[in-house]
Amino acid sequence: MKRMSGRTALITGAAEGLGKAVAARLSEESARVVVIDRDAAAIKRASAEPDMADVTFRQVDMMDGDALAATLAEIESAGFDVDILVNNAGGSLHTPRDFFEETDAHWDQVMGLNVTAAVRTLRMILPGMKRRGYGRIVNLGSKAGRYGSLFTGANYVAAKGAIQSMTLQLAQEFGPYGITCNAVCPGAIHTPRVIGLLKERMTDDEQQAVLDTIPVRRAGRVEDVAAAVAFFAADEAGFITGQLMDVNGGQGMSS
Repeated sequence: MKRMSGRTALITGAAEGLGKAVAARLSEESARVVVIDRDAAAIKRASAEPDMADVTFRQVDMMDGDALAATLAEIESAGFDVDILVNNAGGSLHTPRDFFEETDAHWDQVMGLNVTAAVRTLRMILPGMKRRGYGRIVNLGSKAGRYGSLFTGANYVAAKGAIQSMTLQLAQEFGPYGITCNAVCPGAIHTPRVIGLLKERMTDDEQQAVLDTIPVRRAGRVEDVAAAVAFFAADEAGFITGQLMDVNGGQGMSS
C-alpha cells in the first residue's frame, strides 16, 4: 500500500520497539519518515535494518527542551515539512508500581517524557500543519491510561491519561485547519522492554493468567500497533478525529 506517498512523518522515540515498527510501516507505505531518539546505539542498529533504509534519523534527548527545539528546527530547515506526527516517546521508565514508592522525581521523569516532550514537539510542528492546512497527529496512549495497569504505577497511568485527554482537546482546536488528532492505546505489547518489566514484576503463572483474560488469547505485537497508527495517519482517515483506539485484544472494552 502506498497511502502516504508525498507525505512526511515524524516519529518520536522510534529507534526501537513500537516506534521502530511504526516507522517501518509508514516508510513501507511511502511516507518520508524522520525518527528522533536519544539512543545512539539503537539508532545505529535501526539504520542498518533493510526496512529502515529510507528513514532519516536524528539523535536528541527529548527531555532537553532546548536541544529538542533545535533539532526540530533543523529538521524543518532541511526541508522536512511534517504532515504526520506520531508522539511515541514515553514509557514508565521502570519506576515503581507501588504508589508510596514513587517519588517526586519518578513523577517528574515519567510526566516529562510522556507529556511535556509531546507538548514541546506539538508546539513546534503544529504551526506548519496549520499553514499548509493539513495534518495527522497520532498520540501513543495506553491501556493503562484507559483502564489502569497491572504492572506499571500511577505516574505512568496518569501520564497516558493526560495524553489521551489532550488528544480530544487538540482534535477540537485544530480540526478547522484540516488537522486530525487521534490516539492509539495499546495493551501489553511484547517488546523487549515490556518483556523485561513483566519478568521483574510478575511470575510466569501470573503472566499466563493475564493472557488467559484476553479474548484473542495472545499478547500484542508491535505490528498490531503500527497498523493502527498507519490507519489514523492516512489521508483516508480525514473524517476521524478525537478517537481513542484500543489495541489490546479485547482485554479492555468500552461502548
